Amino acid sequence: MELEKGGTEQLEGYVAHVRVSCVGPALATTGAPLRYCSSCVYPASSHSSFNNTKAASPSKKTTYPPASTLTLPRSSPPPTKLSAAAKAGMATHADPISALSKPNVGVFTDPEHKLWVSESGPSLDEVKSGASLKEGEVTVGIKSTGICGSDIHFWKAGAIGPMIVENNHILGHESAGVILAKHPSVTKLDIGDRVAIEPDLICYNCEPCLTGRYNGCLNMRFLSTPPVDGLLRRYVNHPAVWCHKIGDMSFENGAMLEPLSVALAGIARAQIALGDPVLICGAGPIGLITLQCVAAAGAEPIVITDIEESRLEVARQLCPRVRGVKVAPGASVEEAAKTITDAAGLQPKVALECTGVESSVNAAIYSVKFGGKVFVIGVGKPNMSVPFMRLSTQEIDLQFQYRYANTWPRAIRLLESGVLDLGKLVTHRFDLEDAVKAFETAADVKSGAIKVQIQSEVDSTAW
Repeated sequence: MELEKGGTEQLEGYVAHVRVSCVGPALATTGAPLRYCSSCVYPASSHSSFNNTKAASPSKKTTYPPASTLTLPRSSPPPTKLSAAAKAGMATHADPISALSKPNVGVFTDPEHKLWVSESGPSLDEVKSGASLKEGEVTVGIKSTGICGSDIHFWKAGAIGPMIVENNHILGHESAGVILAKHPSVTKLDIGDRVAIEPDLICYNCEPCLTGRYNGCLNMRFLSTPPVDGLLRRYVNHPAVWCHKIGDMSFENGAMLEPLSVALAGIARAQIALGDPVLICGAGPIGLITLQCVAAAGAEPIVITDIEESRLEVARQLCPRVRGVKVAPGASVEEAAKTITDAAGLQPKVALECTGVESSVNAAIYSVKFGGKVFVIGVGKPNMSVPFMRLSTQEIDLQFQYRYANTWPRAIRLLESGVLDLGKLVTHRFDLEDAVKAFETAADVKSGAIKVQIQSEVDSTAW
C-alpha cells in the first residue's frame, strides 16, 4: 500500500486514504480510496449474520484450526495493563478460555416496549469452542457499554424514523471490552487486547465505502439499529477491523469513544476554527462532549443551552468559560434566539444543534449571523418545519450529520493524551444483570444522569 499525500494509515480499524495496488473484484478502478479490498481481506458475505440467534458455521473457503486452541492470559481482577505473569500465562496455560463459566445474556426490547435481560448468542459453548467465529472475526468480552438516547428511543417509542423494532431486539452500541478469542485469519489483534468496538458493518463495495465515507454505506448494518442486534451482551463476535486497540485506557473511557466520535464528526464537517463564536444546543451527553471539543478547538465565545439548569451547571464545571442559557418552556424561537445572542454578546457563526428538537433547531437558525451555519448533530422526528425565509435571506447553511467515519483513531488520541476528559460524564454504573434499572435511570430526567454505563464481568477466574 502506498499512502496518498497527506494521508494517514491505521491498521485494523480505520479508513485511511490509501492507494491500493490490488485490483480484485471489489475494486472498479485501481487507486480508489477505500478501507480494505473486500475480496482479499474481508469477504462481504462473512458479516451476514450478527444477531442473537445461533450463528452460521464458519466460512468453508479456507480450513483453519479451531479457535479453542488459542491461549488466554489469566489474571484477576482485569489488569490495566497485561502483567508479566499474565503474559507468561499465555504461554503456560493450555486453554484458559475453558474456564469461562458465565452464560451470555443480552438486554432486549420488543414492539410492546418491554425491556428485559435474557439468554443471548453466541452461547457460552460457542464462545469456548470458537464454533461461531467466522473468518476475520474475534470474540469480545464486553466490559462497559453506555446507554445512548437512541437505545431509550427504541425501547420507549419502538422506532426512529424508518428503523422499527419488529421483533425481540438487543440494544447497545457504545462498548469496549477484551479479546477472548480470535479466528486464525486475524493477525493484528491478540488475545487479551483491550478494544473499543466500532459498531458498523459495511459492504466495502458501494461508492460511500470506496470513497472513505462509509457512514453512508448503501448496505449498512449498524449494531443496535433494527433488525441488527446490538452490543449489550456479555460476549459478542465482531469483525477484527472494527475493533480498535485502546491500550491502557479504561473500558469506561473506551465505551465513550463512540459518542465522542459523533461529536468529532460534527465538528470536522462544521469546520470550527480558532476564535469562532459557537452555539451548542443541548447539554446532554453529546452536547457536553461537543462542548469539550469546541473548547479544545479554540472557539470563543461558547454558549450552551438546555431546559435543565443542572445540566448547564455540569457544562460550567467542564468548561468554566462557557455561557449557559436556560431556555424557558414555551418561549418563542425568536425570544430564545435573543437570549442566546445577549449571552454571547454577538451572533454565533456556527450553531451545533445536539437535540434534534424542532424548536431548538429553529432557535439556532434565528441565532446565527448572516452567512452562518446551523449544523444538526441531533436526531429528530421524521418531518419538521423550519423558517425557510430566515435561512434564505440570511444565507444560512443548514447541514446534517449521520453517524461518523474515520474518527476512532483521533478519538483515542484525544483521550489518551488528556486533551479531553470525559470521566465526569459517567454518572451512573450498573451491572449487566441490573440493566433494566440502568435504563430506567437513564430515561428519568429527575435522576441527574448524564451518561449511564452498564458493566459486565466476563469471568473472575479467567480475567
